[in-house]
Amino acid sequence: MAGPLAGIRVVEIAGLGPAPFGAMVLADLGADVVVIDRADRVAGAPPESAKGNVYARGRRSVAVDLKHPDGAEVVRRLSDGADVLVEGFRPGVMERLGLGPDELCGRNPGLIYARMTGWGQDGPLAARAGHDIDYLALAGPLAHIGRRDQPPTPPLNLVADFGGGGMLLAVGVLAALVERASSGRGQVIDAAMVDGVALLAAPIVPAYLGGYFHPERGTNWLDSGAPYYDVYETADGEYVAVGAVEPAFYETFLGLLGLSVEELGPQDDESAWPEAKRRIAEVIRTRTRAEWEEAAAGLDACLVPVLRFEEAVRHPHLRERGTYVDLDGVVQPAPAPRFSRTPARLDRPPPPAGHHTVEVLTERGFDPAEIAHLLDAGAVAGGGPPAV
Repeated sequence: MAGPLAGIRVVEIAGLGPAPFGAMVLADLGADVVVIDRADRVAGAPPESAKGNVYARGRRSVAVDLKHPDGAEVVRRLSDGADVLVEGFRPGVMERLGLGPDELCGRNPGLIYARMTGWGQDGPLAARAGHDIDYLALAGPLAHIGRRDQPPTPPLNLVADFGGGGMLLAVGVLAALVERASSGRGQVIDAAMVDGVALLAAPIVPAYLGGYFHPERGTNWLDSGAPYYDVYETADGEYVAVGAVEPAFYETFLGLLGLSVEELGPQDDESAWPEAKRRIAEVIRTRTRAEWEEAAAGLDACLVPVLRFEEAVRHPHLRERGTYVDLDGVVQPAPAPRFSRTPARLDRPPPPAGHHTVEVLTERGFDPAEIAHLLDAGAVAGGGPPAV
């Protein structure tokens, strides 16, 4: 259960959304991630309350009052022995706490200082608040997600927070670790969700700007405009998803429905799409979702059921691969990707705030008298047994 990042020490300043998700990825890959939780989160929080916070898995938690001078010094000392620091505050907050990159990288030149924000460390919007939908909107993709003659549809908060945010933060950390192996030097990573959203749209941007895609939503082959790439309702009010893009797959899909290209018109004849969609929808509504799934079994028709999460976790393919796992009674996605020699780890459920304060500080060289003083002064909080 070592993981490919075994031996890498990460200090994470607790936050929300993308930064914790990026740190979760690093923890899944075997890094020793210590999260600096707020000291005031320790009081009154029952241990079971942390279990559902899935993207806090894989950590040990030290609770620190960052505004206390001794608390900030605890973080500095932990960072002295770390490979990576992850933070997700607005620009300037860590500097005001005396924990900015100049301070910490000056003490530890090999430190990789990873900063996660919405708008980036500079630019006119850098200090402004925002959420996934805002970054998705301003960078361009949101305008093109949705059905024809309908408003744009927010795709949950998967794109900016987790894809363009936390995942690219993790990629940046991994790249910086590789570079440090030859240079011996750390660096600061400016990971901005608005940049990540734009990057995820790399293949799509030229299609719109170059006129290959129509600007109107729901009129292109990837946005529900085409009959071969859409979601259709079944007889029982459920849905199937169809992604039969290549001609051979489209012909197989139509054959499954008892239709043909000759009847519906050429696959890429956009003038034929509305009628083709109507005919396909009509046929699909004659069977239940389960019946269509059974009929498509073994065929490259690119037709699959649209499953809710409670159904997805029970699907035979995902069960066989272990795509979803049960960690301490909470069902959640397993780490990904998969490694042949150094499997990702999943052996630490999300900890209560401060659960490992004494353990980690002891392990990192704080003596018992120091720890007792820090606890008495309120600079740190929590407990846990000292490291053996």
